[in-house]
Amino acid sequence: MELDLRIGSSYTRSLTLNVGNIIKQRMQSDDKQILSYGSCQFPTLGFVVERYFRVRKFVPETFWSIKVMHKKDDINVSFRWARGHLFDRLVAVILFERCLTAKTARVTKMQTKPTSKWKPLPLTTVELQKCGSRFLRMDSQRVMQLAEQLYQKGWISYPRTETDQFDRAIDLRALIQKQTQGQTPWTAFAGGLLNGEFSNPRQGRSNDKAHPPIHPVNFVSPEILTAEEQRVHEFIVRRFLACCAKDAQGSKTDVSILYGPETFNTSGLIVLERNYLDVYPYDKWTSSQDLPNYREGDIFEPTEARIEDGKTSPPTYLTEPELIGLMDANGIGTDATMAEHIAKIKERQYVQTQVRGAALRRDDQDAESDFEDVAGRTAPPARGRGRGRGRGGRGGAQRGAPQNQGMQEFIPTTLGVALVEGYDNMGLETSLSKPFLRKEMELKMKAICEGRMTRREVVQESLDQYRDVYIRAQRQLPVLHAVRTRSS
Repeated sequence: MELDLRIGSSYTRSLTLNVGNIIKQRMQSDDKQILSYGSCQFPTLGFVVERYFRVRKFVPETFWSIKVMHKKDDINVSFRWARGHLFDRLVAVILFERCLTAKTARVTKMQTKPTSKWKPLPLTTVELQKCGSRFLRMDSQRVMQLAEQLYQKGWISYPRTETDQFDRAIDLRALIQKQTQGQTPWTAFAGGLLNGEFSNPRQGRSNDKAHPPIHPVNFVSPEILTAEEQRVHEFIVRRFLACCAKDAQGSKTDVSILYGPETFNTSGLIVLERNYLDVYPYDKWTSSQDLPNYREGDIFEPTEARIEDGKTSPPTYLTEPELIGLMDANGIGTDATMAEHIAKIKERQYVQTQVRGAALRRDDQDAESDFEDVAGRTAPPARGRGRGRGRGGRGGAQRGAPQNQGMQEFIPTTLGVALVEGYDNMGLETSLSKPFLRKEMELKMKAICEGRMTRREVVQESLDQYRDVYIRAQRQLPVLHAVRTRSS
């Protein structure tokens, strides 16, 4: 806390006095523009800006792939090329011609084996925030506010925890029993768990030794809760019940064929027992294409074979679950403060949010219009999503992934980009927009807990490190002014 206060206040004062006044003059406003700095806040902004530039600088590449179809027993089977795709058209065409020359394909593998989809791990704070954004379409700060309200009212356990394993001393069946009351959508499922369908929850890797995973502690009728509280409470209850259920079970069939010199694969899934999926609709696992009865050694002539071209797709702007995941992986903030850091960069107008795909629908001519037409797509990067044209067959349709109209994504503002670019252009040995300084500080604080360093040593070393960066940055403030002037 001492480090955050001393470092944050010094950098914030410098930014506000040296850059805030420029903004005030250019906007001809009397309002005070506070430009805050935090050792967690700036790396959080850095993640958003870094992805922004990846989108902006993306250059699509053309690729080619081979697609094989076979109709058997009135079932159309699509085989995927084992190579995926190639970026060399000539090589792809040569391999395609060799396939056509062979005329027939031979089944080299036919295997059916049981498979399962694991139930989710017990719920942590970070996972609650990520799932709240992904499934409930709420920002992480609002999810935590609602979880705090539910906790204070006595309906759920303490919502700030890193633990993803239940202690064996906790009577899980007693907690499940409470959810059999009333007429909720999960009442019958909870009853089934008590009648032989119970399975011990998975054990995660984290245990903060302070609080158990987030779970319901009492039954509450949904009518008592507000609409937003209902949604968060329902997710927590369903997650808990799913943890206590059995994994989903299925049967997977894999088929491989050799067509000329090339291998092609296909697979089919049949879901046999949904189990936890019946109470946890946030996971999707459904039966896929039916496969006819192939046997190893079978020889057949493909119904259709064609070569397709497509283009790699750009990365997408960061969503809140992705941003939280990056913060967690890089030690930026704690499970209790990540939402606050994200809210702060929005409050300071360093970033803004938009519904994913909104850039595709905009037709304005602002400074971002040159690249936002591709940035809003939701297809995964470099996966071969794109438009294909057939050769030797009927051709293919566009295969883009469906857009998620509700997911919010982060776009840095001109101010946010200018701050990150300005500090990066100073050529500092340790970038303020990267997570390294903060991560090193966190490791030092862990060393205090383990008795390898003292508090005084950590405070002094960290202050010396940040002081050196501060002095260097002060000497190069004209660089920051220049970037801000170009961006205005």
